[in-house]
Amino acid sequence: MEEEARIAKLSASSLANKAIETFLAARAAKRSQIEAALVDAEKGEFISGEALGRWIDSWETEAELPPPEPDVFG
Repeated sequence: MEEEARIAKLSASSLANKAIETFLAARAAKRSQIEAALVDAEKGEFISGEALGRWIDSWETEAELPPPEPDVFG
């Protein structure tokens, strides 16, 4: 950590604080996404594996698809 702090021109404690803040922000974002997914799941709306696969396969191609919409309903 001392080496990374030196490279970043920060004290080790400042670097540690930034790392903790980043970690906590990432956890909060993850928790928010999980809560949003649970709301969608309670509606009974899901995206099929096939639709998700087509979307992922299109990434970084000239024909990149928009994120899929729910196509499975309970």
